[in-house]
Amino acid sequence: MIKINVAVVGATGLVGRTFLKILAEKKLNIENLYCYASEKSDGIIIEYNNKPYTVQKLCEENIINKKIDYALFSAGSAVSVEFAPIFSKQGTVVIDNSSAWRMNAEIPLVVPEVNPNDAFKHHGIIANPNCSTIQCMPPLKALDEKYSLKRVIFTTFQAVSGSGMKGIKDLELTTASKSPQFYPYPIFNNCLPHIDAFLENGYTKEEMKMVNESRKILGKPDLPISATCVRVPIQNSHSIEIIAELDKDFEITDIVTTLKNFAGIIVLDDVSKNIYPLATIATGHDEVYVGRIRRDLSNKNAVRIFCVADNIRKGAASNAVQILELLLQK
Repeated sequence: MIKINVAVVGATGLVGRTFLKILAEKKLNIENLYCYASEKSDGIIIEYNNKPYTVQKLCEENIINKKIDYALFSAGSAVSVEFAPIFSKQGTVVIDNSSAWRMNAEIPLVVPEVNPNDAFKHHGIIANPNCSTIQCMPPLKALDEKYSLKRVIFTTFQAVSGSGMKGIKDLELTTASKSPQFYPYPIFNNCLPHIDAFLENGYTKEEMKMVNESRKILGKPDLPISATCVRVPIQNSHSIEIIAELDKDFEITDIVTTLKNFAGIIVLDDVSKNIYPLATIATGHDEVYVGRIRRDLSNKNAVRIFCVADNIRKGAASNAVQILELLLQK
């Protein structure tokens, strides 16, 4: 197996630490690992593969004297805009988890089960999609290949870990009847129909990410899509209802078979036994779980699917590492 040198940028954050966990699980042949974070984390010791590593301050002088093959970024858009080009100019392939590059026409936006060939069109930077977008792509791609998508509607129920440690802390605070420090209202015992900033069209940035990123990944720039994104008081794993209107006739049994046969999907769909996807089932796994598969009563050409995935793993870190594996296989 080829030896590689890897950098993790944002190594002390929730996704950064999960990068390290998944890299260890995958047993990739990493010769040199470099962990970067902000100045406040400079010198912190973190563990990878049962070995200690010293976190370095992210700055150009700590980058340019090292030969790094791949860099996994999860440190926010501003950091990615500044430092991803520095890495890529010296031959490093950057896989970035922020929103900075996702809608750049020159930069591929990749879910490996869905559009793997796009990854090889990179010019040094590959974008990792938004967590809520990622988990919807395998089921939608499966349906599009067989029935052709005509319209999509998303309603999300997103865990607080999607906001990082600030979201998790707010759930802890408000569970203890303390005031929130991050969300505008207490998240405990509440659902907030508000993820990221509101835009002039009345939708949030999170909702428009799902619209625009889905179109790009599926290669369907004119596909009608709408979304409502809701933050819910659970720690991990996003749940999403997908309503997909299809261009061809279908039987539900065939839809189930189509989904079962698509890479990365696990179907849990036996309501007679109360079997359906749950956040507690998805947490800790990299697959996308789907169930409650049924024809929409208001539109005979539409199917409704309940879709659940671990937003920190498949929705962020695992998808990025899968992209790395894809590049290594080539």
